[in-house]
Amino acid sequence: MKRHVLHVISGLSVGGAEMALYRLILQFRDSDYDHTVVALTPGGGMSARFEHVGIRLIVLDVRHSPFAHSVQLVRLIRRLRPDIVQTWLYHADFLGGLAARVAGNSKVIWGIRTTDLDIGCARTTSLVRRACALMSHWVPHTIVCVADAALRSHALVGYDTTRMTVVANGFDLGALTASEAERNELRRRCGFSAGDIVVGTLGRFNLDKDHGNFVEAAGKLAAKDDRVRFLMVGRDLDAANQALGQWIHATGHADRFVLLGERDDAVVCLAAMDIFCLSSRTEAFPNVVGEAMAMGLPCVATNVGDVAVLLADTGVVVQKADPDALARGVSGLISRGPGYLFELGQLARERIRATYSMRCARARFESIYDSVINEGRLSCADSPAS
Repeated sequence: MKRHVLHVISGLSVGGAEMALYRLILQFRDSDYDHTVVALTPGGGMSARFEHVGIRLIVLDVRHSPFAHSVQLVRLIRRLRPDIVQTWLYHADFLGGLAARVAGNSKVIWGIRTTDLDIGCARTTSLVRRACALMSHWVPHTIVCVADAALRSHALVGYDTTRMTVVANGFDLGALTASEAERNELRRRCGFSAGDIVVGTLGRFNLDKDHGNFVEAAGKLAAKDDRVRFLMVGRDLDAANQALGQWIHATGHADRFVLLGERDDAVVCLAAMDIFCLSSRTEAFPNVVGEAMAMGLPCVATNVGDVAVLLADTGVVVQKADPDALARGVSGLISRGPGYLFELGQLARERIRATYSMRCARARFESIYDSVINEGRLSCADSPAS
């Protein structure tokens, strides 16, 4: 008999948690588990994607009608009677966890996906997190953290470590491919030549992503190597972004930068790069690094969250908020030559296949689901070694 997991998520904007949920449900097709998603707020770039592939989606609006839609969520859980209520992100942990308990469902799985708790956090989110820390001792059966670093940081603020375990993101290698023709066409449209070395970054313009760090490092690289070009992809990484434009102009090498903004062909954009660069000042387990690795890209990334665990010996990890270190990391790779870059990229792809595939993620969640349904208890020690 099919078992039912009801996922509650804060919203469906394009982000790491939303993409992880989307990929996980697709991986569970033809399994013993059915999945329904409840979004607590309407809109978001992922909504159409969920609906397009036939994922059952229910949208509430707790932001504008918090009490009425919280009551509706309780009634929904009572009506659907899911075997498990799985929540994603702080607000969903708080509201979804309480709603499940009020509805009489104790089989609750929370999801934690952040690491640096004091960076870029709104006051309301901080308050919700504090409430969740108190509630963690009785509301959730299990708390799934996306990274070891996320588990450690939340343990320090009072989360119940006896209920916490780690499940890293999984990646679909079959979907993370692009043809040589697609790579060449995008490079041609960007004005890159065959001899150019394209260093790229992908992700929305956000203080946490520290694009200023990337741009400053790029300026240092451009001054030393005429072959290097820079590709920036993501929401607000475009000509309309005045702050970004000023940073780029200040490098004295604005002609080396191509800004593509938000696109729906991220895989092709990654394929057009020769080296991927993560310049963030905070992450938990960055999807984009895993995606770049799965594409066979050598990566240089700041030492945030579980980046060092993810990359292991397949990339370069540098100190965060240090453009000199970032530039040295990239130039060190370039100096080893194209053959070395290719070999390192293949090692990265193999690491994703062996340790971070969607098959691995599905197996891990199946084990958790079975444990929750059977009232077992998982612990930190159950987390797979990386």
